[in-house]
Amino acid sequence: MSDIFSQSNKSQFNTQLVNKTEDKQFLKFYLHEGTKAMLPVKQITEVLKIQFGQIVPIPQMPAWVMGVYNWRGDILWMVDLAHLIGFNSWYQQGINRSKHTAIVLSPNKETTKTDAQNNINLGLVVSQVEDIEMCDVADIQIPPGSSANIQLGDFLQGYWLEQAKEMIMVLNGQAIVAAMPNNLAC
Repeated sequence: MSDIFSQSNKSQFNTQLVNKTEDKQFLKFYLHEGTKAMLPVKQITEVLKIQFGQIVPIPQMPAWVMGVYNWRGDILWMVDLAHLIGFNSWYQQGINRSKHTAIVLSPNKETTKTDAQNNINLGLVVSQVEDIEMCDVADIQIPPGSSANIQLGDFLQGYWLEQAKEMIMVLNGQAIVAAMPNNLAC
């Protein structure tokens, strides 16, 4: 009888493990007014406030590459994230700011590769950082196959519905880094 009881407990324990949710931390931010997005916290090194004049423009780059910034003695490429994924650029949003909020994206910092291309850091200029959100990965919904904004679809991992039923885009950090021009000196 004790063998049956212990077997029943093992079965119940295994069922609980299968049904266990996988919560991850995401940094939630505004791309521009009314549009929220988030990235996994594990891919983010820090959040910076940068004076606009500290970003040095580089000629012959895509319009969404704002330039470079001296970050801890290294070059940090600054990207207008909203413009990259198909929204209006920061200067078209009508927001007059002397400082920008930038998220330092390091999507491959957990890998053991020493290749400079795999360890790239990007400064993603966003409208505003909101907070860190715990999200069950199973609740992230896969985007539909035919996206209205094809450019956005390249960077979209999925959608998450916040408790207030507000839809938040979950972005793919590796896809953002992959969009950078190949001729960058990292």
